[in-house]
Amino acid sequence: MALLDALSILVARHPIVLSAIHVHHGLSPNADCWAEFCAEQCAARGVSLSVHRLQLARKPGQSLEAIARSARYERLLATDVDIIALGHQCDDQAETLLLQLMRGAGPHGLAAMPAYRPGRPALIRPLLNLSRATIAAYVRSRTLSWIDDESNANPAHKRNVLRTEVAPRLRAYFPGYPKTLERAARHQAEAARLLDELAALDAAGAIDRHALLRERLGVLSPPRARNLLRWLLRHEGLRPPSEAGLADMLQQLLDASDDAQVRIACHRHEIGVYRGHIRIHAPTAAAFGLPWSGERELHLPGGTLLFELTRGDGLSADKLAQAPVTLRSRVGGERIQLAANRPHHEVKKLMQQAGLPAWERRTLPLVWCGGALAAVPGIGVDVAFRATPAADAWRLTWMPDSRSK
Repeated sequence: MALLDALSILVARHPIVLSAIHVHHGLSPNADCWAEFCAEQCAARGVSLSVHRLQLARKPGQSLEAIARSARYERLLATDVDIIALGHQCDDQAETLLLQLMRGAGPHGLAAMPAYRPGRPALIRPLLNLSRATIAAYVRSRTLSWIDDESNANPAHKRNVLRTEVAPRLRAYFPGYPKTLERAARHQAEAARLLDELAALDAAGAIDRHALLRERLGVLSPPRARNLLRWLLRHEGLRPPSEAGLADMLQQLLDASDDAQVRIACHRHEIGVYRGHIRIHAPTAAAFGLPWSGERELHLPGGTLLFELTRGDGLSADKLAQAPVTLRSRVGGERIQLAANRPHHEVKKLMQQAGLPAWERRTLPLVWCGGALAAVPGIGVDVAFRATPAADAWRLTWMPDSRSK
């Protein structure tokens, strides 16, 4: 409410369009009343309000608080605005640093919440260097109304324990609290930026859009190799594993032979090695077999297969109409003849020649007509199913999921 009130004053003096979002989690019996309160407060200030209701599905072992937070930010970041302002303040920052400290986090975790995160929308936290007491004084001076979420008193949440039991003791014995911890978080954020800059230097010349040259890890000192690996995972949008998990991951990557099929699980993704490069990709899909009934676009495990009707270039439409068409994953031993004057070749070898790593080979769909292999997208069409120059033909385009590459 303090943030809404302050921004309402700001936009009255500057050409800024202000709107508000309320995320309705549906977790409290009072949630509907909160949405009504937000609507009243925004209407009184002439601020437009969007209310978004979430349907949270909790799986065994998952934290409901974490699920709600993730869904909330996903909803916020999907908003078509330039900047999202959040109301976190100095006490929140101190609590976040303490929570990360008790988890054994490194500089990136101890940096806690950034005051500014670039992007569209960008995230800003304009109250981050103000204490809860300062904000409370502002609220009183402006006679603002507000609502306390009753879950803030629930000791089952570790943050609440810090807030109600630990923070008062720290404040009593360390008068600088929480500003000293907010300052410590800024120091850690600076250290984290330096580590990222070091990793970028270590990766220079050894990384492209999809892969990191594995030998680069081997020439670095262990701390720098671990830092580079953490940086790579964050760069790909993944949370680095625990200290022990990272050490094991690094050892597997360094010890694997060039032709080994490395498959390291990491947060619903896999890390593999192909031709000396480390790549992060989606988990290998299970074997599949799906019928095709003329769809122009078919979503499959690992990607999307597009069918474009053309003439003379691709799969013969007439021949495909003579028997059921099925899209299947490779099982091994498949052969295809790409030219009349050439022998049948193993599909696996053709995929290897095309530079496809093992995980892409397992998800690339093969087109079967009846019991015959008709085509392999990106590889070619069997001569028995190739369209004549003037005949209707299907041109195939395989679009792997971006994370599969």
